[in-house]
Amino acid sequence: MLDKLLSLPLERKIGQLLYIGLPGTEFDTAARELVESVQPGGVIIFGRNVVTSDQLRDLIIAVRETIDVEPLVGIDQEGGLVDRLRRICTPMPAARAIRQHGDLAAARALGRITGEILLQHGFNMNFAPVLSIMTEDRDLLSNGLYSRSFGRSPGEVLGYTMVYLRGLQGTGCLGCTKHFPGIGAGEIDSHHEMPIIELTHDDLIAQDLAPYIELFQREDNMVRAVMVSHGGFPKVDIVRGTAGGHLVPASINPEIVTNLLRKELGYDGLVVTDDLEMGAIARHYQIEETVRLAIEAGEDMLLICARPELIKRGYDSLLKATRDGVLTEDRIDESLRRIATYKLLTQPPSHFDPARIGQLSDEVASLNRKLSYTYGGKI
Repeated sequence: MLDKLLSLPLERKIGQLLYIGLPGTEFDTAARELVESVQPGGVIIFGRNVVTSDQLRDLIIAVRETIDVEPLVGIDQEGGLVDRLRRICTPMPAARAIRQHGDLAAARALGRITGEILLQHGFNMNFAPVLSIMTEDRDLLSNGLYSRSFGRSPGEVLGYTMVYLRGLQGTGCLGCTKHFPGIGAGEIDSHHEMPIIELTHDDLIAQDLAPYIELFQREDNMVRAVMVSHGGFPKVDIVRGTAGGHLVPASINPEIVTNLLRKELGYDGLVVTDDLEMGAIARHYQIEETVRLAIEAGEDMLLICARPELIKRGYDSLLKATRDGVLTEDRIDESLRRIATYKLLTQPPSHFDPARIGQLSDEVASLNRKLSYTYGGKI
């Protein structure tokens, strides 16, 4: 895989850095032309792409057949509020419901069921779990993370995360921890605007980063991919010399991606951005600048999840920056090595068995009943 990626022409190397979304439910002419032209390293599926199991499987097969190099095929399938498969499977419980129930076995079951369903449909990656720490005070914030966290403390989040990942990755579907370095303390949702996290470096190390640190130190190398948030961390890094100081989102900030994540914490796995179309970053940067800054910061793959024109502009910008020497091909190859390492760990789609999918959906329903019984139906 590595030799294959490194031997690609530059146009194809640039495509490997992009993790793109599709516009609709069918692999129509527009979608095919987008995928054929970019040849992305990954494709992410959203609820807008899902109608039925058969339709989803066919869509993913068509994507796979159109891309020259085996792609990553991912989804945000957390459960609760972030459940892209609710049209084809019983809605899955939120992390918070499992934590409130105090049921580690339920976390493992959710991971296992999720992984098996995803593999059957052609996925090999899940952008989960969320490692945010949601204390009682943070529960009052309007950042959209209230139900997506496995705990109120670093130890609680670590414990549930490890069990969930064992269940998920035990099926062969790889996970991705998010949203580094932690945005639970942000007061707003990064889908709309940049959350400001007023934590010092030491605060982050002691709390929000503690689960990451423990996971990175494990010999079993459980964490293979990390998603970096668009949060602003003024007490960690701020560009001086401008009015009020210029705050750079973590996802395009070398102080966060390279110095903190890679150098200080010693993580050398795959690093991906959160969606570069989110308001937190799109309100402040044009896509041409964003993609370049992300690669310069140390990101390996860039999520552009919705608009084909932005995907094409991002691709063209990276290609031009590399041809012009703004980005070096050595820097591109550095990310290709990590992409290749991750792709080598992925499993091919499993046999598509509608009956088994129905059984797994029933397992989810049973899990929901168990959690609902204790908490009065509030999943």
